[in-house]
Amino acid sequence: MSGFKREISRVTVGWFLLFGLASVFALLYLKSTFFPGTIDPSINEYFLKILAEKARIYNLPLRFLYIIKFFSQIALLAWLLFSSRGKSLFRRIIRKCNGHDWLITALSILSVWLLVQLISLPFSYYSGFYWQKIWGFSSQSQTAWWFDYLRNVGINLLIVLVGGLTFFYLVNQLSRYWWLAAAIFFSIWLVVEYLYWPIIIAPFFNHFEPISNPAVVTMVNNLAQRAGLHINGVLIMDASRQTTLANAYFTGIGATKRIVIYDTLLHNYSFPEVEAVIAHEMGHWRHNDVTHGLLYGMVGGFTILSLLTFLLKPWLPKNNKKPPELWAALQLALLLLLFVSNPLQNAVSRDMELKADYFSLELTENLPVEIQLQKDLASTSLADLSPPGFIVWFSYNHPPAITRIHALEKEYTQLLLSPTR
Repeated sequence: MSGFKREISRVTVGWFLLFGLASVFALLYLKSTFFPGTIDPSINEYFLKILAEKARIYNLPLRFLYIIKFFSQIALLAWLLFSSRGKSLFRRIIRKCNGHDWLITALSILSVWLLVQLISLPFSYYSGFYWQKIWGFSSQSQTAWWFDYLRNVGINLLIVLVGGLTFFYLVNQLSRYWWLAAAIFFSIWLVVEYLYWPIIIAPFFNHFEPISNPAVVTMVNNLAQRAGLHINGVLIMDASRQTTLANAYFTGIGATKRIVIYDTLLHNYSFPEVEAVIAHEMGHWRHNDVTHGLLYGMVGGFTILSLLTFLLKPWLPKNNKKPPELWAALQLALLLLLFVSNPLQNAVSRDMELKADYFSLELTENLPVEIQLQKDLASTSLADLSPPGFIVWFSYNHPPAITRIHALEKEYTQLLLSPTR
C-alpha cells in the first residue's frame, strides 16, 4: 500500500472513531433523557417533588430536540460529502461559475450555510419560541421573535462568509501550515469578539443602561469595596422584552468589562438576592474568568485546528486548488469535535461557577439568602432539580441547583471554622 493510501486509511479510521464517540455520547444523552431515574430524595429539603416532576416534563422535549438537531445536521453534511446527489450540488456550482474560484468558494459556503440554517430552523423555533411560550417563559410576540432570529442569522452569515473566505485563502496559500495561521487569526478574532461584542452586537438585541436605583448603586459600591475591586460598569438589560426568566452575566475584557443584570431579576427578586447575584458576578470579575475563558478558547482553537489538518486530508490535495466540498467537510468535523469536547468545556465552566458562588458567600455572609436565590432561580426557570448524572457531565455549564446549595453549605461551614474569621 502506498504512503498516501495508508495516510487516507488512518484518516478514515479517525473519522469513524469521531463518529463513534459522538454517537455514543448522543445515545447516552437520549437514554438519560427518556430514562432519567428516580428523583433524588435529598431535594425534598428544598423543593417540592411535584416541582421536580414538572421540571422534567418541561426539559424532556428540549433535550430530545437538541440531539435530533445534532443528528439532522450531521446527516445533512454527510449527505453533501458522501452521496452522489449531495456532491452534485458542488458540481453545479462549479459549472455555473465558469472557473471563477472565489465565486465558487463563496457560493459553496453560502449553500452549505443556508442548508444548515433551513434544517435547524424548526428546532430553533420550537425550542426557542413555541415551547417557551407554552410554558410562559417567552414575553415576545411571534413577530418580535422572528426579528431577533433574522438579526442573529444575519450576523452569523457575515461571520461565516468572512471566516470561510479567510479559511480558503489560508489553505490555498499556506498549504500544510494553514492551520497555524488559522489558529492565530481565530485567537485575534476571540479578542476582538470579547472586546466589542458587548458594545456593538449586544445592543442590536437589547437596551443597556447603568443602574440608577440609589440603593442598588450603594450596594454595588459597598460590595466592590469589600471585594477590593474597581467596578466600572454594572448595567441593567431590558430582558423582559424577550423573557420572564431572570439572569445576570459578566462580559467583556479591558475597557468593555461589565456586569449585566436582567431587569426581570431586579424587579422580581428580593434586594438581598440581587446583592448575592451581583456578588457572584464580582467573583467572575475577581477571578478573571472571562480572560481565562479567552485563553482556554485560544488553546482549544489551536488544538481543534491541528486535529482538522488530519481529518481534512482527503479534501486537501497538495499543489491544487482546494475543492468546494472542503467547507462541508470542515463544518462536519467542527460539529463533531465541538460535540465530543462538550464535557471538558462544561467542566471548566461549572468549576468557575462554583468558585463565583463561594466568592458571593464570602462577600454577603448570608447563607439563607444564597440558598433562597438558588431555590428561586431553579423554581422559576423549571431547571431539572434531579438531572441524570450523564447529562450534567456532558452538557451542564452550571452545576445543578442542589449541588450548588450543598456546596454553599459546605463552604459556609469552612468559613465559620476559618481561623482568620
